[in-house]
Amino acid sequence: MTRRVLAGDIGATKTLLGLFSVEGADARLERHVRYSSRDFPNLESICANFLVPADRIDAAGFGVPGVVIDQTAVPSNLAWRIDAASLSRALGGAPVRLENDMAACALGVLHLRQGGYEVLQEGSLGELRGNVAVIAAGTGLGEAALVYSGGNYHPVAAEGGHSSFAPIGERQAELLRFLAAEYGHVSWERVLSGPGLANIYRFLSQRSGRPDPPWPAEAAATQSLPVAISSAAMKYADPICVDALQMFCAIYGSEAANLALKVLALGGVYLCGGIAPQIISALKQGAFTDAFVSKGRLKAMLEKIEIRVVTDPHTALLGAAHSAVAALC
Repeated sequence: MTRRVLAGDIGATKTLLGLFSVEGADARLERHVRYSSRDFPNLESICANFLVPADRIDAAGFGVPGVVIDQTAVPSNLAWRIDAASLSRALGGAPVRLENDMAACALGVLHLRQGGYEVLQEGSLGELRGNVAVIAAGTGLGEAALVYSGGNYHPVAAEGGHSSFAPIGERQAELLRFLAAEYGHVSWERVLSGPGLANIYRFLSQRSGRPDPPWPAEAAATQSLPVAISSAAMKYADPICVDALQMFCAIYGSEAANLALKVLALGGVYLCGGIAPQIISALKQGAFTDAFVSKGRLKAMLEKIEIRVVTDPHTALLGAAHSAVAALC
């Protein structure tokens, strides 16, 4: 049976809606539209803008930033209250399922097609069905897991990006002290995100003692500073940018391994979010994987775990679509 479902990937800046035809495990995206979240008073109004009278939907699923409690959520950094019951009424009574955005992303990785990811570290565990770790550095840092039980995967949302940054080595310890003087508590998100890359650059620039060059301010006028830093690093145009990106990759590898150990992710580790696909060549240079496996007595196990960089930009939307189907069961 083919079902048509509405799916949404909700963010503080953008909201992506998509209409899917779903048959079994196969979901085909019919159309999608990206909206500026702050241009609308609520999610119901965006759905009304997206759907046309001919659209018949059987269910809807939405990945939302922040904690989902009793199928309601107040998204991080967005003045909305999202309520599944209210959305269902607005959608003509169709069942609605809300998922944490990273839980939706985790569901999406289960349905990635070949070409939707690149392998960063080849696994050697074969077709083992095991838990999966999902970590996504972007505007912030998201983490989630898929727990394998009874022949099925079950998403588990987390807020690990807000747990305390654990530095490796004296230079990262200096970074911690530098940021603690500014922020007090230093979470992983303070170093492992777009703003986190900018924080690392600021630290290394100050540590170097060189005068501030004009290009960061100039670049920030036309693009975000993290994009400018990573772009300069990838072109080897600025040594501190190169150093900052390598440090970022090492920190990414360390926290990805922490998550893999905590959930025993023998089923693989997936790097989602907007940053990893843009810096794949830097991730492949070794700082990431060296830090990933540098966990003492568990090194041999971590070397066997496959690591994939997710390149499909619709992964969370795909996961929300499959969540919508689950709402029909």
